[in-house]
Amino acid sequence: MAADRNSGRLDQPREVPRSRFSRPSYNPETFGRASERFARFMGTATFLVYMTAFVLLWIVWNVLAAAHQRFDVYPFIFLTLMLSLQASYAAPLILLAQNRQADRDRVSLEQDRARDERNLADTEYLTREVAALRIALREVATRDFIRSELRSLLDEVELRSVNEHRPDPRHDPRHDPRSESGAVTDRSGAPGAAAASEGRRAN
Repeated sequence: MAADRNSGRLDQPREVPRSRFSRPSYNPETFGRASERFARFMGTATFLVYMTAFVLLWIVWNVLAAAHQRFDVYPFIFLTLMLSLQASYAAPLILLAQNRQADRDRVSLEQDRARDERNLADTEYLTREVAALRIALREVATRDFIRSELRSLLDEVELRSVNEHRPDPRHDPRHDPRSESGAVTDRSGAPGAAAASEGRRAN
C-alpha cells in the first residue's frame, strides 16, 4: 500500500527499471569522422583500382588454381556475399557522411546569413550616416568657398598695402601750389601779351 502510494506521487521521480544488459557506448564524433574518411576513400580512383585488382585476383585464383586449392568455385558465391556485405555497410556510412556534411553546410549557411545580415545592417547605418553628413555639409562652408574668401581677403590686403606705400602729392616738400598757380596764370596770359605786342608793331 505504501509503495503504491509513493508511486502515485508527483513530487518524486519515477524509478526507471535498469536493463540487465548495458548498451554499447561509442563516441558519435569519432564514428562520424571514421565514416567520412571511409566514404572519402571509396570515392577515389585508388579504391576502384584496389577493388578491381582484388576481384580479378579472386576470380583468376579460383579458376586457374588446382582443384584442391580453390575455395570459391564458379559462380563465386562467397565473392558475391562479400561484395554484398561491403555494399550494405558502405551505403549507411556514405549516408552518415552526407548527413554530417549537410549539417556543416547548414551551420555554414546560417553563419553566412547572419554575417550578411550584419553587413547589410552596417551598410544601412553607414548610408544613413553619409546622408546625414551630406545634409549637414550643406550648411557648412565648403573648401572652395573658404578658398575664394581667403583669396579675396588677400587681394584686399595687397591693395591696401600698395595704397599705403604710394606717396601722397600733398605731403611732398617739392610740391609748391603757388608755382602751379603762377604757371597756370602765365599760360593763360601768354596769348594776351602776344596780341598786345603785335598791335604795337602795327601802329
